Amino acid sequence: MKQQILHLDLDTFFVSCERLIDSRLQKRPLLVGGTGDRGVVAACSYETRRFGVHSGMAMKLARRLCPEAVVIRGNASVYTKYSSQVTDIIKEKVPVFEKASVDEFYADLTGMDKFFGTYKYASELRSTIIRETGLPISFGLSANKIVSKVATGEAKPNNQLRIDEGFEKSFLAPLSIKKIPSVGDKTYQILRNLGIDKVSVVQQMPLEMMISVLGQNGKTIWMRANGLDNPPLIPFYDRKSLSTERTFGKDTIDMLRLKTTIFAMAESLAYSLRSGDRLAGCISIKIRYSDFNTYTKQVKIPYTSADHVIIPKVMELFDKLYERRLLIRLVGVKLSDLVTGNYQINMFDDTEEMLSLYNAMDTIRNRYGELSIQKAAAMGAKTIGRFSNPFNGEPPILLAHRNQ
Repeated sequence: MKQQILHLDLDTFFVSCERLIDSRLQKRPLLVGGTGDRGVVAACSYETRRFGVHSGMAMKLARRLCPEAVVIRGNASVYTKYSSQVTDIIKEKVPVFEKASVDEFYADLTGMDKFFGTYKYASELRSTIIRETGLPISFGLSANKIVSKVATGEAKPNNQLRIDEGFEKSFLAPLSIKKIPSVGDKTYQILRNLGIDKVSVVQQMPLEMMISVLGQNGKTIWMRANGLDNPPLIPFYDRKSLSTERTFGKDTIDMLRLKTTIFAMAESLAYSLRSGDRLAGCISIKIRYSDFNTYTKQVKIPYTSADHVIIPKVMELFDKLYERRLLIRLVGVKLSDLVTGNYQINMFDDTEEMLSLYNAMDTIRNRYGELSIQKAAAMGAKTIGRFSNPFNGEPPILLAHRNQ
């Protein structure tokens, strides 16, 4: 049976969501991302790209390149809502799919040719998504996961492309080597220095030469350039850790602000554990100073998801780690060694009132959102909080450093 892999990608997803909310933004140059001094472009409309703007660029530079652009900070909960709508449609129509990011999906349509015709079925799926959500979406269809992803990029904006079996190599040959997934800016520069600009050049090179230049990544690039690398779909993933970080707009030594942020991070992560029926056995703290030196400290703990165990340990780790007395650029908290399970009552330390309080607070959060109720010590850290279940097999929302 011939394999048929569909790749779907929502076009300039954050931009498209903002235009659904406000029709006045249609056809206007639009930037979505961080608006502070260190803000990064998470998404940009096609109108901005002729000025040299791209996602992952510093927002300051993007605004200089395209001063007439409308800048929007963005809202993760809004993007999660629209992403969930698309996910629900795909889940209903496709037997096996992978959600690779908030706006990117793979689906295995193998065997559907016999009953529907895979290209026709994929076209109808795309039409359904556009009709029911109002979001533009493109797709690539081929016998290969990587080729399908490249085909989607070539189909954009808001279009579709099928690569028939046996034509993968000829489709890839005239493209820039930068179109191959896993060829980032650094690797691209190395290849250009060697005189390699097109996929066809890599196709003609011996595999051993690519490995000698780029190591194992050279083998991956060679396989993909020849249409041979075909990783499997991953319907779900099993999280082994939960983490959250905060890069401050300006480096700070304000201990009240730092401790409020870290407290709120620990509280949010503990709630996420309980929501997913998980327990953590290890806690880590990260500090990055203004000179970019980064330090971490971790400690093993009895498996737990309780605030009154996790939060004090996080605060204790921070006090032990913060020794340089320099301005801090970033702080982070990570819970790892995750296992499935519910919080076990400690008969010596826990009280009925404490357990009832956890239950009441989590009930309110489940109904009205995580930020609807917080401990007083976490007030002020307003943007810390999750907008989805981290254990439902979906990747997290990433608001920056994404290449679209």
